[in-house]
Formats: sequence, structure tokens, C-alpha cells
Amino acid sequence: MYIIKVKGKAKIPDYIQLRDDNFVLVAYFRADRPLKKLEKYGLEGKEEELRVLIESLAFGKLQKLEI
Repeated sequence: MYIIKVKGKAKIPDYIQLRDDNFVLVAYFRADRPLKKLEKYGLEGKEEELRVLIESLAFGKLQKLEI
């Protein structure tokens, strides 16, 4: 799975995209709000690690999600 942080403009907030190995969008959520239903993406119990990763991500850089 891959993760990318998208910079918002003006009143549009920053967003996070989660993409599968074929780069198909599987989740899209605001960077400042926690993702719900993490078990759906196999990330249950990793909320804190995901939050720290999101804070440290550079905008527009696709990165392999390894948590």
C-alpha cells in the first residue's frame, strides 16, 4: 500500500490518499482527522504510528506505507 499527502488550497484542507499496489485509490481522508475503520485497510492498532507518519510526510511525495 502507498500513501501520499496532498496540499490543500485556501479553504480546502490537506488530504491523505491511501493507494493499493496497483495505485488504485482505497482511502481518502483529511490529514487533520483520524481515519475511521482502519481494520478495513489492515491498519487496526496502528493509529498512533499512522498519525506520526502523516505529520512527517512531505506534500506530493508518494511513499510506500510500511507500518
